[in-house]
Amino acid sequence: MYQSKEELILIVDSGATKADWYLVSSKEIAHNLKSNGISPVFQTKEEMEHEIRENILPLLKEESIKAIYFYGSGCTPENVPIVKDALHASFPLETIEVYSDLIAAAHALCGRQAGIACILGTGSNSCEWDGTKVIKQVSPLGFILGDEGSGASLGKQLLSDALKGQLTAGLKETLLQEYQLTPALVIEKVYRQQFPSRFLASLSPFILKHIDDPTISRLVHQSFSDFFERNVMQYDFKNNKVNFVGSIAWHYSSIIKEVALKKGIEIGNIIQSPMEGLITYYNA
Repeated sequence: MYQSKEELILIVDSGATKADWYLVSSKEIAHNLKSNGISPVFQTKEEMEHEIRENILPLLKEESIKAIYFYGSGCTPENVPIVKDALHASFPLETIEVYSDLIAAAHALCGRQAGIACILGTGSNSCEWDGTKVIKQVSPLGFILGDEGSGASLGKQLLSDALKGQLTAGLKETLLQEYQLTPALVIEKVYRQQFPSRFLASLSPFILKHIDDPTISRLVHQSFSDFFERNVMQYDFKNNKVNFVGSIAWHYSSIIKEVALKKGIEIGNIIQSPMEGLITYYNA
């Protein structure tokens, strides 16, 4: 294990299933490690404390950490104190700050400048950022009512088009065979099993592989068009660049830029993970 001679900051980027922990000095990444996700949506304070105490603290107890900056899904204002207390139980530091994944996007993409920050991953989200705070946010509403442009939304439209005979001949059969699905199993996974959004988003590689098919290309273009029209274009997009973070944004960046150009929207940064931007944010 790397042992530092200077005080370090600990930056955490946590989803529901996994978390990345980065020890950062003023000049470089001193160490990084992974753990199960820390999420107040799926865990009690005691469960979060246990994960940190058993799997993170032993790897960091020799380090001199002066502050923790934690970004996580489900870290709404009412959940922030719970996560902070869970961290404080293992790291009794004066500075422990907890933010949502949307603030992670804003800090990583825009830093201390104004801009529009968007997340396109399993779900989608967005906000208008003035350099210090969110000044407007269109509710993402989840994959049933919203989440346009997300992996879950793309997967939902793919399955709908496949089962309603809207795809190129033979593509439905290819999809069902590749993922070992039947129409009945699709209904089971979407309506009855846990984490339907993850299942839907898992179909993204199929969409990418067949992106040159006109029926696939159409649904992808429409999904990103909906994201811009129903979210981004409610912000001051004419005076701000639109920035993206997330796996979907990264892999579909060329189509996002193409759709944005047609709508007169200027694209700024597109990054796969917020961590590099967050490190820059705290070392600026």
